[in-house]
Amino acid sequence: MKLFLIIFAGLILEVCVWIGVGDLVGSMWYVFFWFMAAFFIGLNLIRKYSSGLMPQMQQMQMGQMSGDPALASNLPKILAGFFLMIPGLISDVIAVLMLIPAVQKAFQAGMMKIMMKRQQAMMEKMMGGMMGDMGGMGGAQGQNPFADMMRQMQEMQNQQSGRGDSTIIDGEAREVTPDAKKIEFKDVNPK
Repeated sequence: MKLFLIIFAGLILEVCVWIGVGDLVGSMWYVFFWFMAAFFIGLNLIRKYSSGLMPQMQQMQMGQMSGDPALASNLPKILAGFFLMIPGLISDVIAVLMLIPAVQKAFQAGMMKIMMKRQQAMMEKMMGGMMGDMGGMGGAQGQNPFADMMRQMQEMQNQQSGRGDSTIIDGEAREVTPDAKKIEFKDVNPK
């Protein structure tokens, strides 16, 4: 509801600015032509900087790739293109501000911080669910499908060590004779 009110207030403010600027320059046609030009400029910005964006963002979200500098530098430009495509003078001013390098650096830092927090929260949720269900309920009751498996692995480890100390590794040693028969690889493609 709060977001709807913010969007509605922004829309009313944009219309008021349109009317004010149209009266100031003498014709609403100039404002209309500016909106058309800004739309195509924004569309070109998005096309130019968004190639390969989705696979990179999915890899970052999955934790497979740390912050790619090309992605981080292109995100503010893509967002500026989106703001230029929205018909409105306030959104165009925001877009022009986002094209300033200092603002881009601040935006990049903020976005990377948000992505890292989100990734950390996802990991904590996953690990918290695994460790939290060990007390009794099991995986069927919890939200994490791996909790049952983690509980079983922890129980097996406790049984093997005897005392419940997970720092002790139990095993046996045996001697290996150096004369043992070795597997030889033969060339498949004779020359």
